[in-house]
Amino acid sequence: MIKKLLVIGLLALFSVALFACSDEAATPQDSAGTETVAEGGKKLEEVKQRGKIILGTNNQLPGFGYVDTNGDYVGFDVEFGQVMAAAIFGDKDAIEYRPLSSQERFTALQTGEVDVLIRNTTWTLTRDVEVGLAFGPTTFYDGQGMMVPKESGITTMEELQGARIGVEQGTTTELNLMDQMRKRGIDFEPVVFQDQDGLVAAYESGTIDAWTTDQSALVARLTTMNDPDGHVILGEVLSKEPLGPAVLDGDSQFFDIMQWATFATMQAEEFGITSENVDEFLSSEDPDIQRFLGVDGNNGEQLGLSNDFAYQIIKQVGNFSEIFERNLGKDSAFGLERGINALYTDGGIIYSPPFR
Repeated sequence: MIKKLLVIGLLALFSVALFACSDEAATPQDSAGTETVAEGGKKLEEVKQRGKIILGTNNQLPGFGYVDTNGDYVGFDVEFGQVMAAAIFGDKDAIEYRPLSSQERFTALQTGEVDVLIRNTTWTLTRDVEVGLAFGPTTFYDGQGMMVPKESGITTMEELQGARIGVEQGTTTELNLMDQMRKRGIDFEPVVFQDQDGLVAAYESGTIDAWTTDQSALVARLTTMNDPDGHVILGEVLSKEPLGPAVLDGDSQFFDIMQWATFATMQAEEFGITSENVDEFLSSEDPDIQRFLGVDGNNGEQLGLSNDFAYQIIKQVGNFSEIFERNLGKDSAFGLERGINALYTDGGIIYSPPFR
């Protein structure tokens, strides 16, 4: 039954031409501290001297950023942090995890508390321009959804007239909810929570009638609920939520490292290179693969990295497909289909520019 709910909840998510994720929002607080920008070329030096990268991430969202029973950080976003550590240090574990709430994340990046933010954060114009973030490649295209108790009998947004709807503070989810309900002429009572754990607890206790966040997050949290069969994810997709890594604007070298390290996972999948077979490709006569793996050329040197940075990423963490399937897809508890998060060669929109 849980599997059926997952399929229903994701049907709209992966059938829309462009959709997104929304743990994050363009709220007035997003523009605080915009005077702070990175000093060009200094961040890589700082990170190397420290000997590790500091990753701002989530610790409450299964599948994306979560602390497992062993106390280890795991998830899709977490592994893209490891991708950067592998690129810079040749060691995916040269990383310090800094859990951040939706209210803390931008300030933490602006003040230098973290080097990179990978915390299911939506790329928006305000965050790009006013907040001073520089977004890398989108790693997950998602869309906002709504969860209600099955016994409520609610099947459409219009049936939420007069409902108490829970939403996380300081997120695109909060603004999208207001916009969508106003557009539909639906009166409701928004109930704002500081974090998702408190929001879900209130929903399960019946304090609120429904709750909204990214559809992928709804599916992820459904598996952890006391009665997974007792809830329904509505079919409407309320927004576009392109998620990906971000660094502080102003340091083009560190931005390029984040960007091309992420692209390396996508290009490796396109080449058919995995963590298990990457060593076999070192003897490839394909010049594109030789440049990609650092056998030939100076791609890494141009970024301030070792020329084998892409090899280290794939060997230690894996290609895009491995990261996706392990955390969100067929090898995870969620079983998400790739949908538009597939490579462009497979009908999706995941795409890497050439490594040359």
